[in-house]
Amino acid sequence: MAGNTGRRRRPTPWQWLRYSVGGALPEELSEWVLHDTTCRSWALRQVVRSVLVISPLIVVLLVFIPGPFWIRALSALGGLLMSLLYSLGYLVETAEHRLVKAGYPAGTGAAVRESRAVDHHSAATAHRREKMFRRMDNRRR
Repeated sequence: MAGNTGRRRRPTPWQWLRYSVGGALPEELSEWVLHDTTCRSWALRQVVRSVLVISPLIVVLLVFIPGPFWIRALSALGGLLMSLLYSLGYLVETAEHRLVKAGYPAGTGAAVRESRAVDHHSAATAHRREKMFRRMDNRRR
């Protein structure tokens, strides 16, 4: 990106809302989409988006539909749980679709997440090995 000052560009609130319901973002935000779908909290981000997308329907159900509140509340809860079930069931596919819309080849998200997991595992293993050798050196003394 031209003029990048080291900070990743983020979508505006309106762009983010559109992105949350499945819309594409401008090309200059493709780096943010990659971050959004591959960072440590990518799954949590998707779940939060799903809850935010269904929340207006839940509000309408709770406020405007006549009937006993407990029935409306259980209906809202059932809708929320079904939404989360589908959201979690298609978590990886949704993230990959977002990346493809941002211009990345299919499989990019899984590859980046796998690479980061391997790097994290290697670093953790090296740290444990170093700690073990320090303990062994301390015992010899």
